[in-house]
Amino acid sequence: MLSFKNDYSEGACEEIMQALMKTNLNQTIGYGCDEICQEAKTAIQNKLHNHACDIHFLVGGTQTNQIVISSALRPYEAVIAADTGHINVHETGAIEATGHKVLISESKDGKVLPFGIEDVMKLHTDEHMVKPKMVYISNATETGSVYTKQELLELREVCDRYDLYLYMDGARFPMALMSNDSDVIFEDLTSIFDVFYLGGTKCGALFGEAVVIVCDALKTDFRYSIKQRGAMLAKGRLLGVQFLELFKNDCYERLASHANEMAQELQNGCIKMGMQMLAPSSTNQLFPILSNEKKEQLEKYCLFEDWKIIDEDHTAIRFVTSWATRKEDVDTLLKILRNLYA
Repeated sequence: MLSFKNDYSEGACEEIMQALMKTNLNQTIGYGCDEICQEAKTAIQNKLHNHACDIHFLVGGTQTNQIVISSALRPYEAVIAADTGHINVHETGAIEATGHKVLISESKDGKVLPFGIEDVMKLHTDEHMVKPKMVYISNATETGSVYTKQELLELREVCDRYDLYLYMDGARFPMALMSNDSDVIFEDLTSIFDVFYLGGTKCGALFGEAVVIVCDALKTDFRYSIKQRGAMLAKGRLLGVQFLELFKNDCYERLASHANEMAQELQNGCIKMGMQMLAPSSTNQLFPILSNEKKEQLEKYCLFEDWKIIDEDHTAIRFVTSWATRKEDVDTLLKILRNLYA
């Protein structure tokens, strides 16, 4: 059975596995205060060209979003997101469970729009309503689209105008970074965002996300929030080891590029067969539209996710490639699809 269901099914890239074995019996202090974690933080700061930012390693995306947002906001403050945003759809109310409301902003192709933020601000005018204080985006988005630098600068401008924090969920940022549609580079991040994270779980790590805090107001006591939420890993060096390897020798970019390349090969093959896509994608998530009959046939050979009902006879599904996707598996899937469409 082929699997194109997600980009975290495999374990970790070879470089990380070797480093974990090499350091397995090293004795270090805990909770991310060890020398390996410090070295990994420096490596990320070097990549960002910013040594003033704070970096913290956490285990997973939902955990990271919950801790960052709840730490940044006062009890009566809320976060703005797209309707498709991960914190709005796929995190089981994790943000609301901390007492903070998620406000929905008008979006396009999964992207938050400046005028959508403005519309939310105009509706929340006094103390009888929650106070918007943060804008949440994901890049790449949940629909596989990526923000251009100009789009991010426009979001930054409206956030500055309304005194809002701008936060990027970077679970799939490496794929956005290496996308042909992106002109954003690492150095741009710390000048645009107040806080963001660089995803490891979906780009070659066993687990892990690197939170980068730029805004000084958000740095204070962040480790208290990590500990209170049960997220301070005793064997913190396991996170440091992984991110140190990801940020050596352009490993992070290489793994993301492979995921994108496999997705583009699959997408091009689908289009050549005459398959319609819900939206074009230059990252590692694809959304072909299948008849329900063909979808049921495909389920016998391949794991994927149902994404959106198009009509009573058609469904958009999601294929996801990863850093470890084999070309032969892409070729096999395309052969299966060709047989279905013959």
